[in-house]
Amino acid sequence: MFEKDEWTQQELYKNTKELQKKNIKVILIDTILKPIENIETIVYNPFEMQTMPKGSVFVFYCDTGKTTKSRLEFYKNKFPDYKCISLRGGRGYWRPNYQLLEELDKNV
Repeated sequence: MFEKDEWTQQELYKNTKELQKKNIKVILIDTILKPIENIETIVYNPFEMQTMPKGSVFVFYCDTGKTTKSRLEFYKNKFPDYKCISLRGGRGYWRPNYQLLEELDKNV
């Protein structure tokens, strides 16, 4: 899950669910002062972010995902005790009604 620097919305939901089982917090970071609907976000604030449990995962987003992707090395250096990921496509690709559904058992 951490071999990539970018997560899609689907990967964000899936990885958040898996990491919660390991008591690792995933935080969606708003770098453009435009919160995303239907998911908890915090505004980029280094002081507040450093109060999060060490080992947490910060998923940064902007309008298109390009700025946060290009600034990822800056974020990684600024927050060495945390995992830093960019949200692919940013706010523009976000689907507010998207849900991660468990695969239904097939009737055989």
